[in-house]
Amino acid sequence: MLVIKRKESESILIGDDIEIIISEISQDKVKIAINAPKDIKITRKELAETCEFNIDASEQISKISLKNIKLSLKSTDKK
Repeated sequence: MLVIKRKESESILIGDDIEIIISEISQDKVKIAINAPKDIKITRKELAETCEFNIDASEQISKISLKNIKLSLKSTDKK
C-alpha cells in the first residue's frame, strides 16, 4: 500500500488516465474528486461490501425451500 500526503487542491495520478484531486479538507473528512474515463467503474468500498453481503444472504435464502416457508407461515396463522 502506498501512503501519500497531499494538501487541498493537490492531486495524484494513477496511470495516464486517472487523477485523484483533494478537493476539500475539513476536521474529520476529506473530499476527493476523481477524473477517470467513463468506462472505469468507481464504487465506494462500503457499497461494494453491502452488495456482496446481500448476494451472500440471497444465496442462503434460496437454499430454503418455498414449501418450508409456506408451512411456517401456515403454522403461525393458526396460532
